[in-house]
Amino acid sequence: MKKQTDKHRPELLTLTSPDVGMPYEWSIGKYGSKFFHEIREHGRFVGIRCPRCGQVRVPPRRICGPCFQELDELVELSDTGTIVAFSIVNYPFIDPATGTYKPVPYTYAYVQIDGADNIFSHIINETDADKIKVGMRVKAVFKAKEEMQGNIQDIKHFEIL
Repeated sequence: MKKQTDKHRPELLTLTSPDVGMPYEWSIGKYGSKFFHEIREHGRFVGIRCPRCGQVRVPPRRICGPCFQELDELVELSDTGTIVAFSIVNYPFIDPATGTYKPVPYTYAYVQIDGADNIFSHIINETDADKIKVGMRVKAVFKAKEEMQGNIQDIKHFEIL
């Protein structure tokens, strides 16, 4: 990951994928950078509040979808939430982050982070459908600080509470 810094602007992060045969690098923007910076440096989520409707979105973005209002009020969020939907994936595919097949099975869930008004999708640490229910509480598990790189893989998974 390359860092672009300027004493008058916040650190902007980029993602690089050289191992998948088609190297790409793209900016994740001001708020995407802030989101991953907060995870990497402080082990916490941040969202952004709309000044018009008051809804909080995670990850942060520049514009409120319902209001089309520009956003700039970052808010600290909890590392816990509620499962609103989930799917157990049993079909292998090449993970664009690693260039290798993603091990199966794994469970992909939509989680409503406490304090946010939208859902956040990520892996949960259970693959037995009988042990997972919509409405269950989960908590984010982050990588060790020294392993963090400033990307979505810094969140290892969500664990059921």
